Amino acid sequence: MTRSLIPSLVVSLVAFVGAAASPASAQPGGAPSLVTVAQLEPMLADPATVVFHIGEKAEYDAGHLQGARHLETRAIAAAPREGGLTLQLPEPADLEARLEALGISDGSRIVLYMGKDWVSPLTRVVFTLDYAGLGGRTVVLDGGLPAWKAAGKPVTTDVPAAPAPGTLTLRPRPEAVADLAWVRSHAGASGSLVIDARLPQFYTGESDNNGRIPRPGHVTGAVSAPFSTFVREDGTFKPRAELEAMLKAAGAAPGTSIATYCHIGQQATVPYFVARMLGYDVKLFDGSYEEWARTPDAPVSKP
Repeated sequence: MTRSLIPSLVVSLVAFVGAAASPASAQPGGAPSLVTVAQLEPMLADPATVVFHIGEKAEYDAGHLQGARHLETRAIAAAPREGGLTLQLPEPADLEARLEALGISDGSRIVLYMGKDWVSPLTRVVFTLDYAGLGGRTVVLDGGLPAWKAAGKPVTTDVPAAPAPGTLTLRPRPEAVADLAWVRSHAGASGSLVIDARLPQFYTGESDNNGRIPRPGHVTGAVSAPFSTFVREDGTFKPRAELEAMLKAAGAAPGTSIATYCHIGQQATVPYFVARMLGYDVKLFDGSYEEWARTPDAPVSKP
C-alpha cells in the first residue's frame, strides 16, 4: 500500500525556525538551517556572508537581495556526459574549485534563497554544500524572495561585481550519499527507511513520464513521501513538529538511517534537508530512480 503524506494548510512559521549561528560559531559537518527574514537581515552586513539567488535568470534580473548573485544548480554539478546520469555530484577537487570560483572560503557564511517556487533546485544546492562539509555554514531563507518582499524588504536590480576567488579546504561527507548497492541492501530493512520523494503517480507506476521511465514503479521496500508535502503553499517549510510527525508516519524512528530518492536526485533533496535539520542520519541516492530503473536486476514494485 502506498504510504503518501498529505499536505497541510496549517499556517505557522516561527515554530520551526531556529536562530542561526554566526559564521565564527558554525561547525564543519554541521547541518544546514532555516532562517527568517528578521534573522537574515543582520547577517547581510557581515562581509563573510555570500548570498545566492536560486531561480530563473530573468527572475533574478527583475529583482533580488542586495549583493546576491544568481546561481544555477548546474554550476556545482558534474558536467553531463553521453549515456551518463542526468544530475550528479562532481568530483571533490572539481567541486572545491567551483565553490572557490563563487567566492566561498573556509570562513564564509552561505545564504541561499529561492526566487519564487524553486524549492527542490534550492535544496539540491543545500545538499551539495552539505556534502562538501559546508552544511553548518549554510542557511536558507524560509519562503525565499516572496517572504522577503512580503516583509516589506527592498530588492535591487544591481548586479554585484564578480567575486574574488575564495580559499576553501573541502571536507567531503561521503556518508551523505547512498549508492545503488546501499539502497538495494537497506530498502525495507529494519532500522532503515528509503523514501521515494516523487509525486504519487510515479511511485505507483501509474505514470511512466511519457515513456522516459523504462520500468515504472518504485524501489521495492521504499515508501512514498512526495517532496511537495514538506512545504506549504507559500513555499515555507512546515513547522518542526509537523515535519517530525511526517517522517515518523513514513517509518522513521530515533536511530533510523534514511535515504531519499526521486527521478534524478533533485526533488529528493527536500526530505533530505528536512531529515538533516531534524538530526537524522540521512543520505541522498544521487543516481535515484533514473539509475535504479536502468539496472535490470534492481527490484521494482507497484502497489
